[in-house]
Amino acid sequence: MAITTPVTPTLPLAQRINHRLRDDIIDGKLPPGTQLVEVELAATYGASRNTIREVLHQLGHEGLATFVRHKGVIVRRMERKDLRAIYAARRALELQAISGERALKPALLDKMLAANQAAERALARQDWRRVGTLSLQVHQHLVAQLGSRLLDEFFRTLCAQLRLVFASEVDESRIQTSDWIARERLIHGLLVQGQRSVAALALARYLDDSERILTGVLARLKNRQDP
Repeated sequence: MAITTPVTPTLPLAQRINHRLRDDIIDGKLPPGTQLVEVELAATYGASRNTIREVLHQLGHEGLATFVRHKGVIVRRMERKDLRAIYAARRALELQAISGERALKPALLDKMLAANQAAERALARQDWRRVGTLSLQVHQHLVAQLGSRLLDEFFRTLCAQLRLVFASEVDESRIQTSDWIARERLIHGLLVQGQRSVAALALARYLDDSERILTGVLARLKNRQDP
């Protein structure tokens, strides 16, 4: 039950390829430092190199890729300033989705639960990459309560950026634990019960703790990179 960007045949080819690559980043298939080679992408997607250049430019604009001298375009490594911006946006969107006066859509709450249950199964298998992907899906369904395709697209890009922070940790089990999945289940349960203000407090604490832990991940990465 993976969330993927809807592929609309009427979308320009460059946009469709961009969405596929972004979804691959969210799924953990393209970790930071992965080279994005024009000729290989052109062959994979049956596109011209000019189209691929357009795709790579857009990924760069979205903060998902960067040009490195002698290496070309690579999937971007996130920094602490990026993380602060990501969490400022997460708080604005996710807390608004919970705190707003609009009635919550039961179908989206059901999708939150289904993603959470799938995360529990992945956790039992110790499939840490899958756990991270499914956790992000829980929050995508939450933001979808705002009823805006534009915000959905923006949040998917945030999720891709966040996934690159996850992938900075050599052992994802250090950040993807049963505690996060249990807390997401709690937030879902509070929403189902109509306790939106309590759910908002629980989510705010969740986001604070998550940002603190991921800040530590990036600090460890910087220490490893420094001579």
